[in-house]
Amino acid sequence: MELIEKIKAAAAKDLKRIILPEAEEERTLRAGDMCIAESLADIILIGNPDKIASEAARLGLTHVGGAKIVDPANNPDKERYIDLMLQIRGAKGLTREQAEKLICDPLYLAVMMIKAGDADGEVAGANNATGDVLRPAFQYVKTKPGVSVVSGAFLMMVPVEFGDNGLMVFADCAVHPNPTAEELAQIAVETGRTTRVIAGMEPRIAMLSFSTKGSAKHEMVDKVVKATELARQMDPSLDIDGELQADAAIIPEIGSKKAPGSKIAGKANVLVFPTLEVGNIAYKLVQRMAHAEAIGPVLQGMAAPINDLSRGCSVSDIVNLVAITACQAQGLK
Repeated sequence: MELIEKIKAAAAKDLKRIILPEAEEERTLRAGDMCIAESLADIILIGNPDKIASEAARLGLTHVGGAKIVDPANNPDKERYIDLMLQIRGAKGLTREQAEKLICDPLYLAVMMIKAGDADGEVAGANNATGDVLRPAFQYVKTKPGVSVVSGAFLMMVPVEFGDNGLMVFADCAVHPNPTAEELAQIAVETGRTTRVIAGMEPRIAMLSFSTKGSAKHEMVDKVVKATELARQMDPSLDIDGELQADAAIIPEIGSKKAPGSKIAGKANVLVFPTLEVGNIAYKLVQRMAHAEAIGPVLQGMAAPINDLSRGCSVSDIVNLVAITACQAQGLK
């Protein structure tokens, strides 16, 4: 079974309430219809009910009736959400008048539904910029307790001799430009947890650098060494080693020579990059030059799963990300 089919099967075992706040957009509406048809999640659509019904009829969608539809202009929970917004942001200067305007924005309404416990996750971005999707999430849902940084992991299907049957996880490739050692440790731990929950494999995490076990001296190497130590302390259940060069992390012969005795060297299935610049370049090079499939980014570190789409996404991209988001919600139990 292919990875995405495994993820869908896992999502279907315990349906989570996933919000699609761009429900008046055609690809999103088609995706919501497919998610309901495939029983991937309990779908919540935010938008004008008449427009959604009209567009569904035009497109010949037959499952949208199984979604919960929330009208931001006529929402019976509006005052409850406004009160919650003021509890969270009132001390930062948010006024009731401002909250009344914001709660009519589907992206803010979505995160308030999650914060209030009325939904489990959100997928957006088909029709909105990344900043517009993530700003409400950072302001109201925020990060997990003990986590200060959000990062983005990619599930990479690479030639079969690497990772676990060709599956590897790369992070951070999407969000945080230059993490501190403490932040890099958090990224490593969250990526390990993503690997377990989404990829369904036990992580073997390599903290990458241009040095292996002291072969080079530099403050950038020191950061990775410290991050490795901190990550081990944060979650002793994870197998983590570093600092390792990329070849020492994934090639057994090189790993055994450069880092003898390491449980990770030559066997890594998770690669944690020292900066966003390195991670973003690496995943795109592997994707293009090795003809790898890159699924993501899967955002990690949030108190509830909120994932951002590319505005050029396809219907299947949205469906797949709904399934991933549902599995992340399952993993928060």
